[in-house]
Amino acid sequence: MLMLAGIVVLHITTIILLLVAVIDNAWWISDTVSTDLWGRWELTNSAWHYTNLQNYPEEYLQTVQATTVLACIFAILALFVFVAQLFTLPKGQRFTFTGILQLIACLCIMIAASVYTAEFHANETKGGYGHSYVLAWISFVLTFILAITYLILRKKSE
Repeated sequence: MLMLAGIVVLHITTIILLLVAVIDNAWWISDTVSTDLWGRWELTNSAWHYTNLQNYPEEYLQTVQATTVLACIFAILALFVFVAQLFTLPKGQRFTFTGILQLIACLCIMIAASVYTAEFHANETKGGYGHSYVLAWISFVLTFILAITYLILRKKSE
């Protein structure tokens, strides 16, 4: 029972970290600019102003946006499927479908973070990757660990 609670807590923590990574505006930060997946905040005259992402290749930007949203959807769906499988799965069976959904979420996060790393801010010397970017990679690791756990985990036969 304690292991089950730990898995659920880890899964919810991963979902929260992933949502913060997608929503928060700190994928790329400098002293005067903060950029997320949806827009750019610029500091002018001691006030932050929102602008659209204009200098980003549209196809790569849409790829990163779509895969991060899909990662959130698959991670949340995997949690609901896991809870449903707890009540419907025969004893001794593996949580394969939940593990596959987590692997898909993991793959989506990896694609988004990798494309962002390769295509955006490659030539910029001012600034650095922000906490949202780091949270995306941490979410990748946690979803991968959860996916492996779900694929190995069997429902107790007691």
